[in-house]
Formats: sequence, C-alpha cells, structure tokens
Amino acid sequence: MTATPADAYADRTRAAAPRPEAAGLPGGGTGGAEDRRRNRHRRPRRRKWRTAVAVVAGAAAVAAAAAGYLVVTGHSSGVAQRGVTAGHAGLPGAARAAEGPPGSGAAGAAPTVSPPGSLPAISGLGPQTRAEIPARSRQVLVASGEAKDSSTSVVTLWTKTANGRWLPGSAWPAHNALRGWTDNHHASDLHSPIGVFTLSDAGGFEPDPGTKLPYHHSAKFRAGGVGFDGEPLDEAFDYVIAIDYNRVPGTSPLDGTQPMGEDRGGGIWVHVDHGGPTHGCVSVSADHMVDLLHTLQPADHPVIVMGDRGSLAS
Repeated sequence: MTATPADAYADRTRAAAPRPEAAGLPGGGTGGAEDRRRNRHRRPRRRKWRTAVAVVAGAAAVAAAAAGYLVVTGHSSGVAQRGVTAGHAGLPGAARAAEGPPGSGAAGAAPTVSPPGSLPAISGLGPQTRAEIPARSRQVLVASGEAKDSSTSVVTLWTKTANGRWLPGSAWPAHNALRGWTDNHHASDLHSPIGVFTLSDAGGFEPDPGTKLPYHHSAKFRAGGVGFDGEPLDEAFDYVIAIDYNRVPGTSPLDGTQPMGEDRGGGIWVHVDHGGPTHGCVSVSADHMVDLLHTLQPADHPVIVMGDRGSLAS
C-alpha cells in the first residue's frame, strides 16, 4: 500500500491531483517516458526565493545568535533512535575544515580549538528538547515556524563538531502547513506536527542527485493541480525526504504503513517548495533540497526538530 502524501490530499488542490496507485513500491521504480508524458506537464521551475534567501539567512542568523530564534520542542513520541557512528563523513565542508587537520588533538580527545561560529548548544533548545534528540545525532535540521498559526518557517541544518559543539548552516526560508502547528496531529487537520523525528529515507520524481540516504526514484511521486494560493504543484515532489512521523523507517516515502493508525495522519515530508502553505509538510527550494540530500549522512543519524518558535521555546 502506498501513502497519500500530505500535500496531495484531494482537498489540498482546486484541481484534481493524480494519486499514487494502491500497490506498494518495493525498492522504488524508475517510471518510463510514457508515464512522464501521461502524468506530468512540466513547468519551468520558479526561483523567486533566491533573492530572499540571502536576506532571510542574514536576519535569521542574527536572531539565532541574539534571541534564540531557531528552537526545537520535546514532543517526539514517534522518534526512532538508532545508534550512529562518530565518523565525520556527514559534516559540511566548512565544519570539517573548522575542526582542524587530523592529529590536531590527542587520539580519542576532542580538538582544543572550537570551530569559528560554533555554539555549545543549538540556539533556543530547552533541556527537555535536547534530551529527546538522539545522543549521537550529529545532524539536526531545525524547522522553526514564525507563529503557532503561521505557514512560514525558517530551516537551518546544525552539525555537531568533533569537540561536541554545534555549527549552524545557512538559514533557509520555508513553508509549513496552512493552519500552522500542532502537538496532536491528525489526518487532514492542515497542521504540521511538532516534534523530533528521524530522517531515514528519500525519493522523488527526479533521479537521485547524489544522496547517501536510501533514494526511491519513481514516477509515482506525482503532484498536480494547484495549492492554497493558486500556485502550481507540478514540481513539489521532485525531491522528498520522509519525516519519520507515523511511518516505518527504512521504507519508501510512498509506503503507507501507519503504526499509530490512519487517524494520526502520515505522508509528512520535507519537499520542494511550491510557493505557498503545505498540507502538513515542510518545504524548501529545490536547490536547498539538493543541498540537504548531498549533506545528510545516515552515519550521522540526522533528525528534524520542527514546530513554531513560541511552542518550541517553552
């Protein structure tokens, strides 16, 4: 059985959107040229957020340092905690360089010099939230919503350095669900779930751009019709990363198994932004999706911490 992605429910669009077939997708299919012609009319990808990225990134970085803008929460009953290695393969280039050359510290000891720009903890995290992030996770994607009822967010990938400090990446503009956030998510409630969730699997309509996550390439990643603001959804599922909320890690994002029951919703993904609110997912630009897919490393056990900043700061 395949999942109905949260952004592809019938009431998500004004025009009827193609739905995934009922059969499962073991291993992910590639889809043929005939499928592409029949199921999709490509539009040129819009880049209207490129200019905004630099402005938002600079403002959010200042806010993160001065006011703890990027914060997370402790509602994570669905977190799958698995051990990770202490390797450095998942560190972005800047973080790796900041740690210094090999041999800069004694064997098994943390470097004595802290990476420039690093912090002892992720900005805004309270003790309960920090406790719910797997102890050995070295990559934490923070999606911080503007307000409880807002559909706009800022997303930042934090990386844990060898001496245990946290190095933030760029701040990216993002969208979340139309009605904002909830810590008691249910199907079709038009809210994004608040919590800490592992990131185990990826996929998309487009071929694997070079990720270390298991990638399920299939023409069944279809988006059609228009969104809440009338924007086309054609490319929303070009790249997706499954958020392990009410799903089985280690399966295709299209897998419909929902351990907590169908009433609790599912198909919550990080996917390509279409310029408006989502049904329950978090969305960033296509370029940033590719950046994420290149950077996330299974060995570093990545997680997403998501919610509105007011709730997450409490």
